[in-house]
Amino acid sequence: MADLDDIRAWAARSIRILADDAARAEPTPLLPFPLPGDWGVSLLLKDESAHPTRTLKHRAARALFRHAIACGRIVEGTPVVEATGGGAAVAQAYTARLLGLPYTAVMPGEPDGRRAAPVRDLGGDVRFVTPPLAIYDEARRLAADSGGCFLDQFGWAERALDHRGDDLAGELFAQASRPDWVVAGAGTGATAASLGRHVREHGLSTRLAVVDPENSAYFPGWASGAADYATGMPSRIEGIGRPRMEPGFLPSLIDLMIRVPDAGSVAAARAVRAATGLPVGGSTGTCLWGALHLVSRMRDAGARGGVVAIIGDAGDRHLATYHDDGWAARKGLDPAPHAAAIDRFLHGAPWEPPAPRR
Repeated sequence: MADLDDIRAWAARSIRILADDAARAEPTPLLPFPLPGDWGVSLLLKDESAHPTRTLKHRAARALFRHAIACGRIVEGTPVVEATGGGAAVAQAYTARLLGLPYTAVMPGEPDGRRAAPVRDLGGDVRFVTPPLAIYDEARRLAADSGGCFLDQFGWAERALDHRGDDLAGELFAQASRPDWVVAGAGTGATAASLGRHVREHGLSTRLAVVDPENSAYFPGWASGAADYATGMPSRIEGIGRPRMEPGFLPSLIDLMIRVPDAGSVAAARAVRAATGLPVGGSTGTCLWGALHLVSRMRDAGARGGVVAIIGDAGDRHLATYHDDGWAARKGLDPAPHAAAIDRFLHGAPWEPPAPRR
């Protein structure tokens, strides 16, 4: 077994590497989303896809590794395993390479070279597992068999992601001063928790809205107060929505939740691309849909102020999914009525989304 001094020296060195990586990063930009000037309301998009891994999960990956190292769950040479199918795998593979650690992502579904390529390009390994919910047991098994660490973002991210000013929350409020609303999606729930804690710790008047796609347990769990609410159904919007209430989702920090139709998420993702050129995914679309709902409330009340929406999933791979009519049709989604509602609203009409499916 390694000497205790060596273990601690490696841990301190690795945490410095992560701190240096964070210090070198420029703040991610705030992009204006065009609204009519006479509304007196601004909408800004906090573009977390500007990170090297082009994902909101970039900061969370750094925080998870930092926390696991500080807790002794990761030491020099520890194989790291995660169960994830989205941007978290890419961000974690990047961080593992930075620290010289082997990394494996266990993804749901049949083998898919397109999904695996970004992780493998960063030196990580990918295993595909069916049925989808089996990824967690498989990740735990791989970690146990290799003497590794199951990173377990759903169990740890809320505790690991800092809210005291050296990560997303502090950066956002330094850039945007005091917006009326901040809008975020919920995957692990950690990003929303860090924003909510920052607001309360600093006594800000900003309110936190969390958007949730179809099939997810978060909205009904929040609305009903049922901490164990579960739908058992997977989300069609990559990166957000869960079939059960996760431990990192903290309803007490949330001022408002907005249920967003999946077709609305697709339409809004396309609206972001039209406005910014970024080929964003569905989680960004979900956030924009919720942000437009809040903008409409402010406009209709004659209030002046601002809304900031967190976005963080831009990538060319979405051109073949959320931005492709054939893909949407195969998923049973028709974004056209929702796109028309967005267009009418941005030209001054009331915010009147299509009626939900029954």
